[in-house]
Amino acid sequence: MLTKKTKYAIHALTFLAKEHGERPLKDAVPIVIGIISKDVKIPRKFLEIILLELKNEGILNSRMGKGGGYFLTKKPASIKLSKLIRMFNGPIALLPCASKNYYEKCKECPDEIACGLHSIAIQVRDETLALLEKLSIQDILFREVKNV
Repeated sequence: MLTKKTKYAIHALTFLAKEHGERPLKDAVPIVIGIISKDVKIPRKFLEIILLELKNEGILNSRMGKGGGYFLTKKPASIKLSKLIRMFNGPIALLPCASKNYYEKCKECPDEIACGLHSIAIQVRDETLALLEKLSIQDILFREVKNV
């Protein structure tokens, strides 16, 4: 299940992408945090933490002062859901022994190679990851517009 922080990050990025529209990235208009917080219904203090993490990852940037705020530094199509989920949610795998980035041996399992559950967890991870690496913030925007 996605954490609230993960969902909020995705919603905030979707909002910024929607506000940005079709303009080139160099023409991004910063959006103040209060507007994002109010529109997406994310507590401001929690949103500040999320936006700072996204900025540290190079997905967003910010401008201070009058006319300041946050803006995308990447095109919505290049912001993959797999990256966001790993950033805010952690591993995509169901089991620690099946994780690519957060691998841990299961204490109760004497032999991963012979473990049927491990094998299924690897398959689920691979298929889920393949899908999440294809999907982006742009796909969320497309689906929101399509369902209206």
